[in-house]
This record gives sequence, C-alpha cells and structure tokens, in this order.
Amino acid sequence: MTSITASSLQQIPLSYASCSIGCGASDTLPRRLEAIGKAGFTAIELSFPDILDYAGQLNGYEVPPDDYEELAKVTRQIYADCKANGVTVMMLQPFANFEGWPKDSRERKEAFERANGWMKIMEAAGTDMLQVGSTDSPAGKISTDRAQIVSDLRELGSMLAKNNFRLAYENWCWSTHAPSWKDVWEIVRDVDMPNVGLCLDTFQTAGSEWADPTCSSGLIENASAGTVQQRFARSMEELAQTVPAEKIYLLQISDAYKVSPPLENKDVKGLRPRAQWSHDYRPMPYDGGYLPIMDVAKAVLKTGFRGWFSMEIFDAGPQGKGKKYEMEPFAKKAMENMQKLLKECVTES
Repeated sequence: MTSITASSLQQIPLSYASCSIGCGASDTLPRRLEAIGKAGFTAIELSFPDILDYAGQLNGYEVPPDDYEELAKVTRQIYADCKANGVTVMMLQPFANFEGWPKDSRERKEAFERANGWMKIMEAAGTDMLQVGSTDSPAGKISTDRAQIVSDLRELGSMLAKNNFRLAYENWCWSTHAPSWKDVWEIVRDVDMPNVGLCLDTFQTAGSEWADPTCSSGLIENASAGTVQQRFARSMEELAQTVPAEKIYLLQISDAYKVSPPLENKDVKGLRPRAQWSHDYRPMPYDGGYLPIMDVAKAVLKTGFRGWFSMEIFDAGPQGKGKKYEMEPFAKKAMENMQKLLKECVTES
C-alpha cells in the first residue's frame, strides 16, 4: 500500500457537483458555477437535471429529457458559462438504471437510446466521463445475474470508447445488485476494459456496510460500534490492497447525518430508505455527519490514487426539511473542509 504524503496530496484536482449547492429557485446554474469557481474548485460534475432546468430557463418552456439536440445546444452554453468561471466539466451524471434489463425489453432499448443521447451532451460539455450508478430497479424487473450486468456494461463501455469516453461505475448503497464498493469493483474487474473504472464515494461506501438510517443506533444491523468498526476496517484494508489506482476515476466526498428518529424501513415516493437518506441528509465533512469518511478516503489514497476528489453533498439539514444559506460562503466552506480532509489523510510528512 502507498503511504499518503502531504506533497502527493497537493496534486489532487478538486471538483464540485453542480446539483449539490443552492437552496432555492434564485440559485440558478450560472450563479452556482460562479460560487464554485470563486471557491477555487477547478471542475464540476454536471448534473443532467441541472441541464433540464437551465434549458427551461433559457427557452421559456420545459424541454423533454430525450430532446438531445436541444439539450446539447443548452450544454454548449453551460460549457461557455463554465469557462467564464474558470471551471471545466469533469463528468456528466447521474446515468441510472442502465444495466440488467431483459434482452428484448422496451427498457433495454430505451437505456441504449438514452446512452447515445447523453454522449451528445458529453461532447457538448467537453467531458470524457459518464457516471453510471448501479441499478436500483426492483429485482424481478432487472436481472441480478452478474454475467448479464458485466455484458451490458461492456457494451456501454464499447459505445463510449468510440468517442474516447470513459465509464465511471458507482455503487449506490440502495442498489438492487451492487450496493458495496466490492460489488462494483468485481464488476469493473470482470468488464476488463481500459475505459471502464470506478466512481467511489465516501457516503455510498460507509452507507452500505457501516451505517443504517433505519436503526436507532445509526449502525448497520444495530450491531455494537466495535464490531461494525472492525468489519469496516477489514473492508477498507481490502479496498486499499486490491483495487488498482488506475481503475479509480474519482472519489466523491460527503458525510451523513444520523437520522433521529430513524427513517422507517419502507419506500417513500419510490425511494428506498438509504435513497431517502442520500437525497436529503448528506452534509459536507466536519458539518454534523457521523460516518467514517476519513477511513474511506485514506483507503482510496493508499491504493496510490491521486485523481479527482469531488464534493457531492445534499444537505437539507439534520431533519431533512431544508437548509438556507448563501452560496458563496457555503462553497468557500466546502473548499476549506475539503482541504482539512486532505490534511488529515496524511500519514507521512
């Protein structure tokens, strides 16, 4: 495993997800880009819903999500806005529910049509990376057969490769078939393509095997803190020892609130409990969360990875009911806390 030196962390590029700042209609995408750029981040993860919202603002009407020509036109304007604020588009996200559909199904056909459309948007954004979240459609609708999942992602990887694009595969901790870092790593390993790698995430990693928002303790299986920590430490050691640095494309950074009272163990508005948790209860580091995000960051850095660290937070307050703030101070604080996280990851001066 690689030691983590202060000098090596100075080269890490820092990004911010466009969808994870702002708390009202007046916080438009151009204003968000301005706040992100002023805080010193050099890139954004561009969120597809942000493109749709901005398209509506520019055109004065709601643009359909499959009108890729118009959305690409809007994205070219976003590219110009990014350039004016000193940031680039590091990745387009979140491409969801792609893999696992039955071979001749309408859903599979639509998934590939969507992939082709999003590639037009990637070109307009000037990015080479597409984030793909592990499918959370219910078992029974999708196949959880690992061979089919690998085959589907290999086919998508081949499509992307024609444009020199990359696929960053992320475990969502509520995913039907791949909720953990190890699940997505084994899939990426078996896909075995040079342009298919991992999008790792401090929240998703700790949220899948350390924490549980439906338990009163906040810990998975309501187990003792010692037991949970021992298992998690072994998992992080395995990550550090087994995942090649070049197969990690980025690490997303966020924490989570311990929900009190716990979330009910049932779907709400189509969202599983961990998806609800992800949607509203994710503060930036050092701002009220309780996950062992430092352990995740250190494990990833011990692989030798020194690529993108990207702030992706969804902070609606400890009760998930909303949080008001000014964007520029908020983005500045996010940068300060990101730098603090990096400093605390150092194992060698």
